Amino acid sequence: MLQPFFTTKKGTSGTGLGLSITHDIIKAHGGSLDVKTDSSGTNFTITLNP
Repeated sequence: MLQPFFTTKKGTSGTGLGLSITHDIIKAHGGSLDVKTDSSGTNFTITLNP
């Protein structure tokens, strides 16, 4: 789903690790990260199960 090191930034301003690491942390705690994009923007929904 989320690829590490993918970035749309130019040059060396970022590695693109943020969402990939976030996804791995959420998954390690039994949760999920849902990403939905439409013409008005992108929504991220984080679900953590007790």
